Amino acid sequence: MNAMNDTEGLIVKATGGFYYVDAAGVLYECRARGVFRKQGVSPLVGDRVTVEPAGESKGVVAKILPRRNALVRPPLANVDTFAVVASVADPAPNTLVIDKLMAIACHKNISPILVVTKCDLGGPDALAGIYRTAGMPVFTVSKADGSGLDTLRQRLSAGGITAFSGNSGVGKSSLLNRLDGRLSIATGETSRKLGRGRHTTRHVELYAFGDGYIADTPGFSAVELERYEVIRKEELAGCFSEFAPYSKACKFTGCSHTVEKGCAVLEAVRAGLVHPSRHASYCVMYEDAKKIKEWELKDHA
Repeated sequence: MNAMNDTEGLIVKATGGFYYVDAAGVLYECRARGVFRKQGVSPLVGDRVTVEPAGESKGVVAKILPRRNALVRPPLANVDTFAVVASVADPAPNTLVIDKLMAIACHKNISPILVVTKCDLGGPDALAGIYRTAGMPVFTVSKADGSGLDTLRQRLSAGGITAFSGNSGVGKSSLLNRLDGRLSIATGETSRKLGRGRHTTRHVELYAFGDGYIADTPGFSAVELERYEVIRKEELAGCFSEFAPYSKACKFTGCSHTVEKGCAVLEAVRAGLVHPSRHASYCVMYEDAKKIKEWELKDHA
């Protein structure tokens, strides 16, 4: 088919070898060209692609347009916002997990935000303060009275693709259902009653939300993301954006920003300009990054 007849669109769902592309208001059910398999490339939800129409609402994914970023699992491309969900209590927040997720987002050029749930169980200020000090947008929501939901909706409606992450029990599924009832995600309570997993989704799908999209996925966990997304120790400081003004001023070339006397980042921590909780997470992650083997880096190249 002549490329001039191709239509550009967005992959909004992928399941069973079919790709569903929203192009000019038409939802095309597509197969991918065999050449992608030969090249070792797979179309992903979130990809901008060109479609060769092949009958009514049918087509072939002909070309994948350049990606800004891509995640391996869940498979998702061109993510703009990474919403890390953490609860005030039940379970208590794990700042190391939060910081690992946010660092991976920054490494992939995705803007992280923090959503603090279950604010009816306790005050969110201590947790929120850590990330506001880091210059990150923080949204606090309460299931009891729905406070904070409208503010979060406004942020997500502004455009782009938003993916959510969070450990089990933080209320991510309930939050997504309240943001958009079309998602119909099984919550932990519902799943226990039905005797099935916490999330019934087996594919990735985008739902239009204002001028943007919410990605309904089987969920991101720190363990799974770490398995597929590796950050070198030399790159790690760049994934903590609040370090930037100080790491640039650091007198040491190749400074690890962990123990060096006179390190500008450490001085900023002591001065309260960088939150000690964030720096503590960085130090743990730096020590882990030092243990990464060269073959692991090649596997994730």
